[in-house]
Amino acid sequence: MRVCGGVSRAVLAALVLVLNTGCWVYNFHGGGLPADVKSMAILPFDNQTPNPELQQQLLDEMRKTLESRLGVHEASEDQADAIVSGAIVRYDIDIPIGYSATTGNQPVTGTRRKLELVVDVQIVDQKTGKTLFKRQGMVADGEYAERAETDGRGQALKKLVSDMVEGAQSQW
Repeated sequence: MRVCGGVSRAVLAALVLVLNTGCWVYNFHGGGLPADVKSMAILPFDNQTPNPELQQQLLDEMRKTLESRLGVHEASEDQADAIVSGAIVRYDIDIPIGYSATTGNQPVTGTRRKLELVVDVQIVDQKTGKTLFKRQGMVADGEYAERAETDGRGQALKKLVSDMVEGAQSQW
């Protein structure tokens, strides 16, 4: 029997099943952390780089992303179920990336730069003392046009925090 412009009910049912399964697979509410971890304290990372802005920018990105993607709420260190801590160990900027092309008979060179951000991070369950996630030397990079380092930094911070979330989720 045909419904919906020639699509059979079996195909429609299979599509609904796949979509429902997909929604279930990608529903990270609770984030893959143990069920009793409902709150998290995100401590400012020790900044071992010469860029003083990095610490606050990383903290802001983590607060924005960890809560929504891991399904936890932020709490003070003494009240939180888990603690996120770490260090910003390296920030390399101005790594040249050269692009060139030919437009007509004229060679065109566009200069772009790349930066790398490296952190050590760990998430510890305060009740049990168990390390829920730990990664040394997490690297994220970002590309930017000349004199637009903040754009590349924003990309790197987003990638880094996303990798933290995925790492924490994959532990469970």
